[in-house]
Amino acid sequence: MLIDAHHHLWDLAQRPQPWLDDPALASIRRRFTPDDLRATATRTVAGRRLHRTVAVQCVPEVPETEDLLALAAQEPLIGAVVGWVDLRSAAVGDELDRLLAGPGGSYLRSLRSLVQGEPDPHWLQRADVERGLAAIEERGLGYDVLVRSHQLDQAVRLAERFPGLPQVLDHAGKPDIAGGELGEWEHRLRRLARHPQVVCKVSGLITEADHQAWTVADIRPVWDVLLSAFGPDRLMFGSDWPVANLAGGWNRWAATVDVLIEGCSADETSAILAGTASAFYHLTRTEETR
Repeated sequence: MLIDAHHHLWDLAQRPQPWLDDPALASIRRRFTPDDLRATATRTVAGRRLHRTVAVQCVPEVPETEDLLALAAQEPLIGAVVGWVDLRSAAVGDELDRLLAGPGGSYLRSLRSLVQGEPDPHWLQRADVERGLAAIEERGLGYDVLVRSHQLDQAVRLAERFPGLPQVLDHAGKPDIAGGELGEWEHRLRRLARHPQVVCKVSGLITEADHQAWTVADIRPVWDVLLSAFGPDRLMFGSDWPVANLAGGWNRWAATVDVLIEGCSADETSAILAGTASAFYHLTRTEETR
């Protein structure tokens, strides 16, 4: 099967997405539903069709997470949710327990903070944030690490300080593909990959490239580093749809991954397209509770 380990959903009439006010994002400033994803994700990867997904939060609001969990309980396509809570809150543990016990709470498998927008270069090492991260670990959940290339040192320190917390690097740490400046990104990423509890999403790369002119050749140097640093058993396919629509969309990204994995064995392909995501997000539990 094929698992899309990273996509978003939103209904602007139900919940505003202030980040979409950027004029450059006008083309995706509309409602996106699971049915929209089904209609657009028609391309196979290694002969596999989309089977299950992981829905990921967009805004730092607990009600959005509640919306996604309730949707996951009704929507067969969604196998897991990456939600948001305020890690700095003294009541973070109580909030997590409330979400886990609420509608669709069993689909909460990981949390994410919008670290990419935090100006503090040590945000993930704040005492209150680390208390929140410990609460996540205590509940057997994972953590999606959303940082830009220059913030990867924070991710390395996080991995050092929380060896028991399963972590996944979103969008490969957002390498500067458009600018071609990959040296520092590679150095930091390889340091992060030394920590076995960290896996990585092969996602969000086309929007780090030239949106209009990118080719597979632009993505391949990043892919080669990811495959070398993490190995196929610690990589997972994700689309970052509908943000991916800014640079070609779901099917074009799927076709690109199809080319990139041509040299992988059957077992390696299975890991990248389904196995790593299934293990990290405990997707087998979803199959059992449907």
